Formats: sequence, structure tokens, C-alpha cells
Amino acid sequence: MSEPLTAPKLTEEDIAFVKSLVIHEDAAIIALNKPSGLSSQGGRIRAHTLDDLLAAFAKSSGNRPRLVHRLDRDTSGVILTARTKPAAGFLGKAMMGRRFRKTYLAIVTPGAPDPTGGTIEASLRREEIGRESYMRIAKADEVGAETALTRYRTLAKTEGAALVECSPQTGRMHQLRVHLASIGRPIAGDVRYGGALTVNGVAVPRLMLHAVRLSFPHPEGGTTTIEAPMPQDMRTVAEALGINPGA
Repeated sequence: MSEPLTAPKLTEEDIAFVKSLVIHEDAAIIALNKPSGLSSQGGRIRAHTLDDLLAAFAKSSGNRPRLVHRLDRDTSGVILTARTKPAAGFLGKAMMGRRFRKTYLAIVTPGAPDPTGGTIEASLRREEIGRESYMRIAKADEVGAETALTRYRTLAKTEGAALVECSPQTGRMHQLRVHLASIGRPIAGDVRYGGALTVNGVAVPRLMLHAVRLSFPHPEGGTTTIEAPMPQDMRTVAEALGINPGA
């Protein structure tokens, strides 16, 4: 919730950077377009996380926006923060009630999923190896298994790659990454789950996963939808592969 925290020391460049990420702002929320490579919170890399950078929006009381949800470090796209304690409580309950609608774009290989659209329903279990965590497909009755459901559809395809729109119906760690890998279509650039670093001779600079749209009940009423266009690095790969959605 919104409460006083020890604010990290931010430079003018840090402040300008995080403010440049804002794509929607009102009295209750701030939505940002997180770039790939920036940890949402608690990263092990000695660098500011997005949570740290939110100190740029702190009030004179020291209260600053709080993250409502997270994105993986290498995933780009829409991420939501609450500016007040009531807004954080409202949005937290809405998320627990599965009233958020998240939409992602992913470049997968090799080629389009078969079928090109549908539902992936496979339980997931978290595993730990040292300080690393990952998810794996698990039997529904396995200890620690959590139900997971993903809807997907293919937007564009070519030999060796496809652009897929994904809508997770549950919020498990690495859900889209593991689910797509489980049907033989790992996300390009996803080394952990078998994604290719080169596709048809095109270098893949990072995980090709982007949170393009977020719809949710607004604390002040109604439904709000926020979109973040596909970033240039991902668009460059899509165009080189012939699966640019704007083509």
C-alpha cells in the first residue's frame, strides 16, 4: 500500500527516465511502459528497479506509488501502480478477483502454434535451483501444482516464426513462457525455456514478450484500458521475419 519508505537516491537522469515511461496518470493510478531489462522489484542486479524509481513520484509525506503487479525483468510493456492506499486496496482486490484483463504479444518459433488459436490449460509448479527459480509443467494433483490457463491466437505467421497474442487467465510466474514452450512454441530469446537466439538468420536481442494491453476496473469507477505499442527492438525483429502486425 502507499506508505512511507526509505527513498533511494535518484539522479536527475533517473527521474527524467522514469517520468518518460508514463503512459497514463490520474489521481488514483500511474501506468508506465516498462522497458525490457528493468526489474519490476527486488532484482539481484545492482541497479535501480522500477519500484526504486517510483520514488520520483513521491509526495512530500514520503508516500509514493506502489506496484499493483509485476512483469518479468526481460518483459516489456504496461505496468500499473497505485498512487493512494485506497486505490492500492481496490486494485489488489480486483486482481485477486481476476477482474484484470492482460494481453501480451510474443514472437514464437518454429512457426505458428498448431492449432493457431486456442487454450492452454496445464498446471505449473515452482522449482528452485540455488538462487534461481523457474516453473515447470506439473500434474494437477502434484504437490505444489497450481492451475494455469492461457488463451492465445496467432496474428501473423511465416515459416519458422509467428506473432501470437496471449491472454493469461491466471497469474502464475513465467506462465506464458512455460505454456508456449509446452506446446512446442517457445518465445524467441527465452533461453531459460528453450527460445531461439537466432530465427531465420535474424538475431534476437532479448525475450520477445510484450504486455501490450491492460484492462481493469478503475478505483473511481468504470473500466480503464491502457495500451503500450510494441517497442522498436521487438518490431525490428518482427519486420525482419515478415510478421509485423502493422504490415
